[in-house]
This record gives sequence, C-alpha cells and structure tokens, in this order.
Amino acid sequence: MSIFARAFKRESVDNYMQADSHMSRILTTRDLIGLGVGTVIGTGIFILPGHEAAQHAGPAVSIAFLIAAIYSGLSGMSFAEFSSAMPVAGSAYSYGSVIYGEIIGWLLGWSLILEYFLAVSAIATGFSAYLNNLLLTFGVHMPKSLLAGPMEGGIVNLFAVMIILLVTAILSRGLNASKKIENGAVILKVAILGLFIIGGSFFIKHTNYVPFYPKEFHTGPLGLNGIMSATASIIFAFLGFDTIAAHAAEVKNPQKTMVRGIVGTVLISALLYVLFSIVLTGIVNYKQLGVDDPAAFALQAIHQTQFAVVITVGALVGMFTAILALIYASSRLTYSFGRDGLLPRSLGKISKSSRLPVNALLVAVVIEAMFAGLIPLNTLASLINAGTLLAFTFINFGVLILRRRQDLAHDGFKVPGYPVIPFIAGIISLYLITKLPIDTLELFSIWVLIGVAWYFIYGMRHSKLS
Repeated sequence: MSIFARAFKRESVDNYMQADSHMSRILTTRDLIGLGVGTVIGTGIFILPGHEAAQHAGPAVSIAFLIAAIYSGLSGMSFAEFSSAMPVAGSAYSYGSVIYGEIIGWLLGWSLILEYFLAVSAIATGFSAYLNNLLLTFGVHMPKSLLAGPMEGGIVNLFAVMIILLVTAILSRGLNASKKIENGAVILKVAILGLFIIGGSFFIKHTNYVPFYPKEFHTGPLGLNGIMSATASIIFAFLGFDTIAAHAAEVKNPQKTMVRGIVGTVLISALLYVLFSIVLTGIVNYKQLGVDDPAAFALQAIHQTQFAVVITVGALVGMFTAILALIYASSRLTYSFGRDGLLPRSLGKISKSSRLPVNALLVAVVIEAMFAGLIPLNTLASLINAGTLLAFTFINFGVLILRRRQDLAHDGFKVPGYPVIPFIAGIISLYLITKLPIDTLELFSIWVLIGVAWYFIYGMRHSKLS
C-alpha cells in the first residue's frame, strides 16, 4: 500500500463503538443543552457584541449574530446527522476519519484541539480580568505580577490557572456531579442575562439606533463587508454546539438526543445574543462600546452601578460554565487521539472506577493552564475561528458522502433539504474563512503543517489502522 493510500485509509465505526463501550451513556437532552448553552453563552456575550458593534457593524451587530446563528444551525444539523449515524467520541475527528480517511480526520481533530485549548485559555484569561475588576469594586488589590504572564511583564495569571484547576477538580468527580453543577450555573447565568435584557430595555434611547448600519462599515459587495466581518468573528461565540458532538459516546438515545441538544442550544443562544445586542446598542452609542466589559460599561453609563456588579457576577458564571464544557470536550478529543494511537495510547485509557479518560483530562488541563497562566492570547485567540470553520466545512460537505455510505446507519436524524442545505452551509464556511485576518490564516497554516508532519512522523506508524 502506498503512503498516499495508507494516509486516506478509512476507520470503521464498529471499531470506535467497541473502543468507546466502556464510557457511560447518561447524558440527556437537558444535559446537552446545558453543556451547549454553557459554552456558547460564555465570554462571547459579555465581550463580542460591544467590540463588533464598535469595529464592524454598529447596532446592526444584532443582524450579524442572527446570521451566525442561522449558519451555526445549518452546520449544527450536519453535526447532528453525523452523531446520529456515528454515536462515538471525537466529534469531527472521528467523523472525518470514517468519511474522508485518517489523515483528514486527524487534521480536523488537530484543528479542533487548537480551538478547544485556546478557547479554554482565552476564557480563563477573561475570567481573571473580570474577577480582578470585581475585587477592585470591594477594595481588594491583587499584585500585577499575579495577573499576567511573563510576556506581559508579570509572573503568572494566577486566577486563570486557578479557575482551570477548580473546573478540573469538579470534572474529576464524574459526569453526574459535573452536569448538575453545569446545569445549575447555566440557569443562573440565563436569569442574569434576562434581567439585563428586561431591565436595560427601559433605558433604550432610539437615537442610538440611527444609523442602524453606519456608512463607515459599508464596504465590499453590496456594502455588507462590515456585517460579514462581524459574522466571521462571532462564529467563536457559537463554538459550544460543536462541542456537544464530542460527547456522543456518553449520550442516551443519541439518534434523537443529539439533534435536540444541538438545535436547542443554537435557538436559545441566538435569542439571547440578538436581544442582548439590541438592548446594549440601544443603551449606549455603538462608538463607545469597544471595551472588554460592554454590559457593565453600559450600566455604569446609565448610573446603574449596583446592577453592573450583578452583570459582572453573571459574566463570571458564564465563563465558568464555558470553561467546564470546553475542558470536558477537549479531554474527550484528546482521549480519541490516544484511543486510535495518533497520540500516545495512554491517553486513550478509561479509568475503571470513574469511567473517565483521566490521563487525557490531565494532559489537556496542564496545557490549557500553561497557556492561560503564561501566554497572552490576544493574537492566538483568532485561531479559534479558523479551526472551527475548517471543521464546519468538512462536516457540511461530508453529509453529501455520508448519505451514500451503505455501511452506516441512516435511521436517525437527517439534515432536511438534502443535498442543498449542507452544500450551502459548506460554501458559507469557505466564504467565512476568507473573511478572517491574513495573519490568522498564516498562523493557522503553520499549525496545519505541524499536524501533517506529526502524522507522517508519528501518527501513521502508531495508528491502530497500521
């Protein structure tokens, strides 16, 4: 067999099902929506609406969130069909290995692992900033050396490391304990967002909506470049629904539960994001919203300082749930690599007592804590979108191949409007990739090349397929 033919050799779903059989199937639709909303309604809702309104779209940022939600919903249905046909761990990595061949699956997984690791680290860094601001409100001053890593003149971002370790301690207690804490925190977070949306609506000034889509952003085809650039950046906000697919091996009745969890997450998140953006840009003029805490800033601008503290608490809860869900997903993806031999096989072992991939969890946490504590992620965070969009592209187009595979089950959820809907979603994915900054695409290309090198030097020789 040639190297090319070996690289594109396809994995068997039956092998994955057998390898994942030791994992407990206990997650319900409510649990999946909790995980999904916990991730989607995280840092994004407390930072992105302000930044994108100020830099790209003005009050029309709500339109960008709506477009991102529709696109995410279309892509989410593709993930749902895959997870229904292949209820295994690994998300796009496992799906790509079965449909396209091992090297494509590996590169999709390689992209997702970057996405998850950086997302955890970026959100933990944001958590640290919000927590420090809250402490300052109560007169507590932390040493600057413990609020930033060496590259920013400090020693370590202590709060960022501590929140990752706290979440790890919760996850190590098992799925039952983790999902209860996640679901409870999500309910609290949504309630606080509801208070902001309802309470803030009484302070809206309609003059702040004029112009709704400012002329300075009217560039590109039909003048929509501002909205589309905002949409490409906002995809990061909808990261959570694709992490749901990483837990397919731990879900009850995945043929029905997965699609309900994914679509439910997208609908709830879309409603909250759009309403939040409308209220935010109505309270304060979009030009003033280019800050890291736009909701708290808006409330301070209308002299609701005490409520601003409540919003800050909501932001902290939101980031906590996002970190928990993403560490959960990243450990499952790392486990999948070890399960298949593309990374050391010790990462693919399941603890007999806890039924958790403990080794994979520890490795994921160590890397994420190092990134969060030592490295500023302002530039690297944009790589999250690149990895997400690449995975979406292959999964959307992959549905066209999946339907033709006679060896796979097709008795679960199916994307409506086949083949038009998944094809259009795939084209949109490619288009949004072109809207990312050039330096982001260059850095992501380097990451992909490293992944290709690892596969041919280590992965191919140690893979179970060999």
